[in-house]
Amino acid sequence: MHSRSDGHFAHPRRGPEHLGREPERPGREPEPRLVVGVGARSGVSVAEVLGLIGATLREAGLPPRSVVELATADSRTGEAGIAGAAARLGVPLRGYPAALLAAVPVPNPSNAPLAALGTPSVAEAAALAGGGELLVPKRKSGSGGGPGSVTCAVADRSHSEWNRPGRK
Repeated sequence: MHSRSDGHFAHPRRGPEHLGREPERPGREPEPRLVVGVGARSGVSVAEVLGLIGATLREAGLPPRSVVELATADSRTGEAGIAGAAARLGVPLRGYPAALLAAVPVPNPSNAPLAALGTPSVAEAAALAGGGELLVPKRKSGSGGGPGSVTCAVADRSHSEWNRPGRK
């Protein structure tokens, strides 16, 4: 994010080429407004966060250019890997309190974030916290059977109340 002199933040659309951003084309159907919820262990790398997001979007056939926000628990917004991923994608990072996340119904609750943060879900709950429809349930990083450090989930906020006229 870049601070402007008028007090607002500019969020330039930039991102790694490996995520497949392509230019907008006139006459195409409007793209979804995707929110990627991210949960992570402390010390996660930007590469691991971006790798999971990129793979998840590709597997789901969702356009990376439609990501408008990353969302997580407010206690994780200072994680360099999550904040760095949002910066590399050129989107804002929104943090939600654990109590709010705990109140969001999700299809895949887990004991790990419940023990660590006090909410049974971070990725799915954060993706859904602002409204919308869950398109991709929680996915975990890691390969070869090893534990991953990141989870992500994707929601489409195109038709939620957050996008109605007069709403900021």
